[in-house]
Amino acid sequence: MRVLVAGGGISGTVTAMALKLAGHEPVVYEAYPAGGDDIGAFLTIMHNGMDALRAIGADRPVIDASFAAYGVELVAPTGETVGRREFGTEGLDEPRTLTRATLYRVLQDEAVGRGVPLERGKRLVSATPGPHGVTAEFADGTTATGAVLVGADGLRSVVRRLIDPAADAPRYTGLTVVYGYTRAGGLPAAPGIYRMVRGSRAAFGFTTDPGGATFWFARIPDAERSREDIAAVTPAGWREFAHAAFDGDPLPCADIVAATGDQVFGGHSYDVPGTRLWSTPEMVLAGDAAHAASPAAGQGASMALEDSVVLAQCLRDLPDPVAAFAAYERLRRERVEKLVAASAGQDVGEESGWLYSHHIDWDEKITA
Repeated sequence: MRVLVAGGGISGTVTAMALKLAGHEPVVYEAYPAGGDDIGAFLTIMHNGMDALRAIGADRPVIDASFAAYGVELVAPTGETVGRREFGTEGLDEPRTLTRATLYRVLQDEAVGRGVPLERGKRLVSATPGPHGVTAEFADGTTATGAVLVGADGLRSVVRRLIDPAADAPRYTGLTVVYGYTRAGGLPAAPGIYRMVRGSRAAFGFTTDPGGATFWFARIPDAERSREDIAAVTPAGWREFAHAAFDGDPLPCADIVAATGDQVFGGHSYDVPGTRLWSTPEMVLAGDAAHAASPAAGQGASMALEDSVVLAQCLRDLPDPVAAFAAYERLRRERVEKLVAASAGQDVGEESGWLYSHHIDWDEKITA
């Protein structure tokens, strides 16, 4: 079955690889000529996300391009360490940290290496069901026809609106997230862990890669601004914005921000708390297109990876797309909506075993 995949990011590339393994003929259509949205950020793929990659044999390229994270250290506004939580890794793949740009590159390279066609500069604008499936229309005037269309096109998904024109828009979480990287010396190190700091006005986290670079992020309460205004902020502007949020706190946050050069990026945080319709007979959603979460739980990428593999299993074992999409939603909706709600309330905490221990057996048969 020819499957059109809108989006060449995390969910799109892994969905395509899993579909290829399942015996289908996926084609990925990526809107960007190179890279992708939010490529300046970094992320951690948690145990469950690495498990999903391992299910289709795609974990090694990610491991080779990333570094391990073993736990979290909690720091109070006074600078006092008030807790430490090790990630329970017994029997699980350890979490891995890498930049989003690197993750896109290694997943796209792996997909192409497996024989998946990836067409860049193809921004989906519409799709029309027909007697032989669905025809996708792109901004450059070209079209493509397949049996089904997978909407792996992210937070502001076109496919979500095609499936349900009344679908809720992404919800602003009230936070702006700034990411930065610095190799400046003299900063506190956090190798193998994330040191999470609660400042008086905002939250901050940082870790140190094996080469000594500090990866940091700040979650800062902020009024919503237009996408144009956000896009116009320079690296210096993001650095100043983040520095002001921690200036005066007895913590290393402001020093780390001040030591950062132009490798600093920012943007608003949004979630999609609920999507009424995940599919039509010809179209289905995966990843952020179906259920974007705030970054508090660090699970956006991992949940998208789970979606990708399970969707391919469903289309492998249930040749009727309607039945396959129904099984996929049955297997995924409750779990991802629980995660989105927990992340919005920043209430993932110690009771996270239900997240991390999730396992996908590629050989397991999916039934209707």
